[in-house]
Amino acid sequence: MLTAIIVAAGDSRRMGFDKLFATIAGNPVITHTIHAFERADCVSEIVVVAREDRLDEIKTIVRNENFKKVQSIVPGGKHRQDSVRAGLDHLEAGAKYVAVHDAARPLITAQQIERVFEQCRIRSAASLAEPISDTLKYADTEFFVTGPVDRHQLYAMQTPQIFERQLIEDAYRAVYEESLSVTDEVSAVERLGRKVILVPNQDLNFKITYPRDLDLAEFVLTQRIRAGAN
Repeated sequence: MLTAIIVAAGDSRRMGFDKLFATIAGNPVITHTIHAFERADCVSEIVVVAREDRLDEIKTIVRNENFKKVQSIVPGGKHRQDSVRAGLDHLEAGAKYVAVHDAARPLITAQQIERVFEQCRIRSAASLAEPISDTLKYADTEFFVTGPVDRHQLYAMQTPQIFERQLIEDAYRAVYEESLSVTDEVSAVERLGRKVILVPNQDLNFKITYPRDLDLAEFVLTQRIRAGAN
């Protein structure tokens, strides 16, 4: 019913090392990410899109963790959208819905995935998103404040982003036909004039970007593991 494309082909330039294989709460970052989709009842299969030089390592993780839903581990492209496209090219014929998720978001939970999928089945397109709570300001090129930003109705986009298969395939076909660059799937779908429903997220689901993020993710996952044990 739902195929998850886990995008793991980035070069981690801002991190300085491959963050997806950094250990947090006893396992590599990417292992935690795959585990969430493995546990989600709505997910029937998983496609992992990775760097060419990391394919064997991910295959080893999948084998050691005995992940049942990982059907394909394929090389990604130069840019994120190229990697998503590679994942779309490896969908099973029967796939009706597609979820795209950044492997660098290991705090995602099966419950969050289920919530987004539920809305996708109603609306055709849905994405997890976090309401903006910080005070925002405009600034000029010299970093002087020039005015306030109304944060009402502002959301930081997260993943998973889930779509009807035909919709996301049409959106990506248009992106490449028009030689466009998009940073996420919602942007691609928006260009078709289609609406995407946001699923507000109050839980932590940040993307591992800097070394400090690993410590915070370690703390969050450890607390969740302890809570589950109790």
